[in-house]
Amino acid sequence: MLGIDEKAARHTWSAAAVLLLLLTIYVIRGTLIVFVIALLLAYLLYPLMDLIDRRLTARTRAPALALTFLFVIGVVGGFGAVIGSAVAVQADNLAKAGPALLQRIRQEPSTSVRPVKSIKDQIAVAIEGQVKQHYDQIVSFIPRASLQLLSISANLIYIVIIPILSFFILKDGRQIRDSFIDMLDSGSREKAEDTLLDVHTLLLQYMRALLFLCLATLVSFSIGLSLLGVPYSLLLASIAFPLEFVPLVGPLSAAAVIIAVTAFSGYPHVLWVVLFLGIYRIFQDYLLSPHLMSKGVELHPLLVIFGVFAGGEIGGVAGIFLSVPTLALMRLLYHRFRKSRVTLRQPVTIA
Repeated sequence: MLGIDEKAARHTWSAAAVLLLLLTIYVIRGTLIVFVIALLLAYLLYPLMDLIDRRLTARTRAPALALTFLFVIGVVGGFGAVIGSAVAVQADNLAKAGPALLQRIRQEPSTSVRPVKSIKDQIAVAIEGQVKQHYDQIVSFIPRASLQLLSISANLIYIVIIPILSFFILKDGRQIRDSFIDMLDSGSREKAEDTLLDVHTLLLQYMRALLFLCLATLVSFSIGLSLLGVPYSLLLASIAFPLEFVPLVGPLSAAAVIIAVTAFSGYPHVLWVVLFLGIYRIFQDYLLSPHLMSKGVELHPLLVIFGVFAGGEIGGVAGIFLSVPTLALMRLLYHRFRKSRVTLRQPVTIA
């Protein structure tokens, strides 16, 4: 009809629909990121909730959910009561020492006239030289950083919204999944159930592994930096803990902060801190992380780097945080699609 190929027209409309979907996702990416973070938080709490739910006889998940959130709030509050006071004292001391430290660095003699005897001295000289060179930029950055923190505080409402969204996801997740499956035809339901089960398992494994990696960083940095006599050790470990949730960029930022604070506070053994951070990173990346992460979650480093940069361009810090699970999900869906295509192409043999 009218010289239009029906098959070509169908493919054109399918491509247009996909492009429209991608454009819609990009436009509402901010809202989607909030819901995805709430989903990951729900998967972080799911094992505990499921354990409590199995011990209860209630028909709904509401009691198990309430106990889960109360338990988590109690653990966080207890941690804050035990460790938070020491961290707050160290943070206050560092804030008070900051201006005097910058002034002392600026007034010290140039590093070019001081003898350099070891690698440790070379590292200290290099760091100090960069601070001296960019002293004015550092000082002018402080008020700008304060203004940025004030602008970020406008998004603190998400601290309340995300747990609420996670509560509803945990409460009604099964009903949402069943409603979605009921919308499909009978031939696609089994494939959809298998795919959703794989996605469920992947996200559970990823969030469990990520939590253990963050806790391992907190404990290792607290003990290691304290044994080395590093000033503000608990504060630095507390900074490294949440940054470990952000792939690649978070650990690098934590290491930079620890080295900078250690060097500028007058600590005499900066090289030992650098060696400790390097050894721990090798241990985590090549021993601990592969042990915790399943084969379905592990990604090639080049793919992770690409995802981190792409996620940062699309969604900032939240995009970087979501880059690894998004790539892992895309990999899983690709393998499921490829497996289904291979199954369809296999010839049917008649006995």
